[in-house]
Amino acid sequence: MKVIVLASQKGGVGKTTLTGNLGVAAELAGDGPAVLMDTDPQGSLSAWWNARQADTPALAPATLAELKSKLGALAEAGFAYAIVDTPPAITDAIRAVVALADYVVIPVKPSPHDLRAVGRTVEIVQEQGKKFCFVLTQAKGNALLTVQAMAALSAHGMASPAVMHDRVDYASSMTDGRTVQETDPKGRSAAEMADLWRFIRDEMNESTKARKAALA
Repeated sequence: MKVIVLASQKGGVGKTTLTGNLGVAAELAGDGPAVLMDTDPQGSLSAWWNARQADTPALAPATLAELKSKLGALAEAGFAYAIVDTPPAITDAIRAVVALADYVVIPVKPSPHDLRAVGRTVEIVQEQGKKFCFVLTQAKGNALLTVQAMAALSAHGMASPAVMHDRVDYASSMTDGRTVQETDPKGRSAAEMADLWRFIRDEMNESTKARKAALA
């Protein structure tokens, strides 16, 4: 089982929305079974999942103390991916979860304040030696700031070419336990989420191949 951790010390970047959407995207792409893990005491991901009618992806809430053992149990149960939502702003908590990751996704809004704040999260991920990518969230179409943010992030690590744009369907779909791929499968948001999942999946696979080649 591969563990994907969504990490950001900055709140309000769409981390929980992205976690739920990635779990559904993995299932729709035929890459499941996927399980979502909610380590945020606010429980927003769990509340969204409880409103769902679909059975997949699964949900496994966990405290930080339980996370390692629960991940082991979920791997034994046959899940292919665990996608973990984390609390914002708590450095030690983020570090503890990142330590268990195979891959880290760092959501970032294209604003000067958010770009300045992302540095500490990157430091934590790099301290743990984890492969990661940035994902721009709540981006404004072809705005110059979006292009500048992509360039700035690319100087510090891999930036996903698939961007989450600032559309109302991301928020509205989450109100009843669905995602953009379920409310409007042919919409632009659904396409970018499918593209994002494929990018993350392929990056993880390349990373795994590189590690195996290094050990051979």
